[in-house]
Amino acid sequence: MSHVSVTAFDTLLDGSDPASDPFGAAVNAELDRREDFPAEACAALDALGLPAHYVDVRHGGRLRDMTELVGLQRAVARRDLTVAVAHGKTFLGAAPVWLAGRPDQAARLAESVRRGAVVSWALTERDHGGDLLAGELTARPVPGGWRLDGEKWLINNAGRSRYVCLLARTREGGGPRGFSVFLVDKSRLAPGSYRVLPKVRTHGIRGADISGIAFDGAVIDDAALVGEAGTGLDIVLRTLQLTRILCTALSLGALDHALDVAVPYARGRNLYGRDLATLPRVRRTLGEAAAALDVAETVVDVAARSIHTLTPELALVSAVTKALVPNLVQDTLDRITELLGVRGFLSEGYLDGSFAKLERDHRIVAVFDGSTAVTRNLTADHFPSLARSWRTTRADRALLPATLAGPLPPFAPERLRLLSAGSTFVELLPEATDTIRRAARQGLLPRETAGMAVELEAVTRSVHRSMDSLDRTPREVPQTAFDLAERYELCFAGAAVLHRWTAGPRSADASLRLRAGLALILNRLGLPCGERRSEAHDRLADGLLGPARHSLTLPSPRPQGSAR
Repeated sequence: MSHVSVTAFDTLLDGSDPASDPFGAAVNAELDRREDFPAEACAALDALGLPAHYVDVRHGGRLRDMTELVGLQRAVARRDLTVAVAHGKTFLGAAPVWLAGRPDQAARLAESVRRGAVVSWALTERDHGGDLLAGELTARPVPGGWRLDGEKWLINNAGRSRYVCLLARTREGGGPRGFSVFLVDKSRLAPGSYRVLPKVRTHGIRGADISGIAFDGAVIDDAALVGEAGTGLDIVLRTLQLTRILCTALSLGALDHALDVAVPYARGRNLYGRDLATLPRVRRTLGEAAAALDVAETVVDVAARSIHTLTPELALVSAVTKALVPNLVQDTLDRITELLGVRGFLSEGYLDGSFAKLERDHRIVAVFDGSTAVTRNLTADHFPSLARSWRTTRADRALLPATLAGPLPPFAPERLRLLSAGSTFVELLPEATDTIRRAARQGLLPRETAGMAVELEAVTRSVHRSMDSLDRTPREVPQTAFDLAERYELCFAGAAVLHRWTAGPRSADASLRLRAGLALILNRLGLPCGERRSEAHDRLADGLLGPARHSLTLPSPRPQGSAR
């Protein structure tokens, strides 16, 4: 199959087809207990054609729109996070080649990936973690190629992959120009020149192949080099701008799954003669969870669309999205765990322990492709430019509509930058607030909503003033910088929620989502929510608990070559 049929994909994942057995909760629970790889589920996704969506359309694949890939990854994660992590890693490993590889190199890899070849991405090392400039694995020139020595550790699919895309030191002194990226075809290495390290036992995603790979005089030819020698760090940092956004699809799928568990539980559980769903505290918890999902979904959607439209801003957008979404979702999962009580901790019995498994699995998402500390540090690196751009408001208004809705232009990798000059979404927040205030005066929105928008703008102004006055150096980053980065993430989320309403239909549902999202964001910023504002969360709970079940709308992949 050349591309994913949405109907077939939905049927496979919802359990209504016999072929969906590999995605069943009981099957995944047993694999988790045995710490076994979900091979059958991954094979089913291969047969359905999902690997073609990991390949850029420029190289003959189906990846034309990153929002589609986010939707597909989210759908798999909703069923099982371990499967999503195990299968989706191929995109992360192949992405550096789509960005910087030679046309012939990319074409060969694309053909292999479409046929189901697995690609791993090897960046980290045992003693250096996320400090890429400290990497010790070396690639030394030899006649006709390079010699690899050293190891990479905590690598997803290190043992199961055919290809390893790795970062190696190519200059003895290292430094920003001392590393290069190589695409290593393990099937072409001499016997004994590499070995796969033992699988590492993990708290979550127990069935995933988390291990490592060691090279001892492994010789690769010149064609394995991705881009130019010495540009490895640049390639990795640009690639992370894409992969960090895709990782957050795992969080959306996890919260989808959590609500799939929590809503029926609240409907069906009787406590002291009352349905649990009628208790105010339970309804509030579910409504706040729905608001958190809506805010997270909005941020991920505008981030994925920004890949195509606001490409030069992606260093900031990806850092903000990667820090905000997994943490917001994890906090929400913690609340749902309390609602489920002991059932939220059972690894057997209740729904085959599916909730306990997803909660354990999700905790790793915040670490993938840059931990929260790493991404907030990157946001802090942007403080001077963000403060300047807020004062001058140089945002390109013309790009905002396409970042919110409608057809997307092709992704242009050459527009990626290592640092962003500003944030279009945040800089145009005051204009969105003015639109909200006018709508409230016209009776299209409650005045309470406009008041929340004004409060958000005031917080955003304060955050930028603090950026201007912060005293820091590249090596001395105070805790206040990380706290400020966290507040900026919430301002970005609020801006996305405001712009979504100004660009969308003025429906009652849109108004409710706006109110609920703003109330959630302001509460996380430390402003009191109050009962009146929290009423929006109760109304969201009504939607969850009513006849219309919480459901996921899958993306509709377009036939190759179709008009955009």
